[in-house]
Amino acid sequence: MLELLQEGFQMTVAVFLASIGLKAFLLPNGFLDGGVTGIAILISKLSGFEISYVLPLVTLPFLVLGWYTVSKRTLLKSVLAVGSLALVIHFENFDPVTDDKLLIAIFGGITLGAGIGIAIKNGAVLDGSEILGIFINDRIGLSIGNVVLMFNTVLFGITALLISLETALYSVLTFVVTGKVIDFVFQGFEDYLGFWVISKESKPIQEALLKQVGTGITVYPGVKGFGSTGVRENMEVIQVILNRIDCKKAHRIIDSLDPEAFVVEFEVNEIKGGVLRKYLSKSTGKTLSSQIFQAGKQKQAKK
Repeated sequence: MLELLQEGFQMTVAVFLASIGLKAFLLPNGFLDGGVTGIAILISKLSGFEISYVLPLVTLPFLVLGWYTVSKRTLLKSVLAVGSLALVIHFENFDPVTDDKLLIAIFGGITLGAGIGIAIKNGAVLDGSEILGIFINDRIGLSIGNVVLMFNTVLFGITALLISLETALYSVLTFVVTGKVIDFVFQGFEDYLGFWVISKESKPIQEALLKQVGTGITVYPGVKGFGSTGVRENMEVIQVILNRIDCKKAHRIIDSLDPEAFVVEFEVNEIKGGVLRKYLSKSTGKTLSSQIFQAGKQKQAKK
């Protein structure tokens, strides 16, 4: 229950920040962001329709695409997030903070990016271009970042033709700032960390990681180690690669089984293959169960 309340509070903050970025900075000054939000702003600017009506309509096809791409939980959260953002934009009346174009691009991008990043961190999507990126990535292997980049290149090109080159250039700056803030908040799409774990409770930790996190593990034989407990020989070294969202769960598992376990956490730059849980993707990899672990123990016993 507490976790649900925390998630709801963070999503509220995400929607509020995104709406400030739009209503207090970008919309009054005619600036665009990238992605579906940028399309909605462009259509609203050219047609005169209220952005709060345009945004859900433009996002709808991408949410439909999300039915085949992301998890149902992520899709439901995204629908609620986009709907809430449209309502807040419609009813709030923030006065423009500044008319300085550079400040508008920078701080509009910061607040909007913070909102989108917090939403993504809580399993929701405020901009449908990420869903398009996931869909194309699943089908042809093109990275999510490249899909979003090409999408926005087309959008800003159209903006330069239909509005002005200056507006397009400032919008590119807004998009860059937004993207950097999203990375800062969430630290990248499907970003992974590696763990090395050495513990006297190695077997229970392995089984718990398989059952509760659902990720693959690799166990190395450790010949000898020197530490605060003296010399240890013939230990097991557990290596696991986790999505950042699952890292807290893994820490809780390890701490509950062995608070004195030695844990090394490290950055993973690139990864391919294996059994990995993906955060935004509908597919969470192969289903792992304790049967795998039991089969491994039986095989070792036979040896």
